[in-house]
Amino acid sequence: MAANVIACIDDSQYAESVCDGAAWAAQQLAAPLHLLHVLDYVHGTGERNLSGTLGFGAQEALLEELASLDEKRAKVAMEQGKLLLAAAQDRVAPAGLEDVQTRQRHGEFTDALVELENETRLLVVGKRGAESASAHGHIGSHIEKIIRAIHKPILIVQPEFTSPKALMIAYDGSATIRKGIEMIAASPLLQGCHCHLVMVGADLEANRESMLWAEKLLQGAQLSVESHIISGDPENALVEYQSKNNIELLVLGAYGHSRIRHFIVGSTTTAMICRCRTSMLVLR
Repeated sequence: MAANVIACIDDSQYAESVCDGAAWAAQQLAAPLHLLHVLDYVHGTGERNLSGTLGFGAQEALLEELASLDEKRAKVAMEQGKLLLAAAQDRVAPAGLEDVQTRQRHGEFTDALVELENETRLLVVGKRGAESASAHGHIGSHIEKIIRAIHKPILIVQPEFTSPKALMIAYDGSATIRKGIEMIAASPLLQGCHCHLVMVGADLEANRESMLWAEKLLQGAQLSVESHIISGDPENALVEYQSKNNIELLVLGAYGHSRIRHFIVGSTTTAMICRCRTSMLVLR
């Protein structure tokens, strides 16, 4: 099955940057680009409680009217989604990609992505979705759920996407990020970028050896790399380094512990998603 770049399109301010980031990724990977819109509007009258003072005839008439309204709303939502996808096609057209498809799905957003996981090579989403509680918004509100559910790389874009010339890999020596380093080295996605391999921690021999392993692997893939071990709180130190060095893309590993532990001790991944003002590539 084809390994596609899947771009999640909604009606938020992130829609154009999702298109730009997805077009860049599809070019780098020489992969088909699929523009996806998910209609998660739940229609139907089954859950409405019309018990009370209404007589049977009045209830029946009202149910019919509500069902008609739901049908009309669903049709409007579907047409709006088609317009969003058409606009997304226009946005990516200048990239000259040969295989761009539009897809519309019904259902819960994350469930739809899970169904498409086997044909996904890279998922592209906006950091936040639409502000309104519409059928097309709230992609951003699903970010943590998506990262935990989808075992594919996820590109999270800001309102503006710039093709990265410099990237920072937040390296902690964990199994997740080591696997991520191997993925980066084997993929054409980040070819041509200058890599800042950054660890926040103590300048110990074990950390230096772990960094050297990653550096050699990346250099063996013809990537230019500079390595740094810096001190401080990871959230603040990484954001400060990124800003100081004008880095356009942050690469980090996904959550490495359970929801319960995350609730107790927090997560650098979550904090970086919230605080960072640059696009992020989250690796599983």
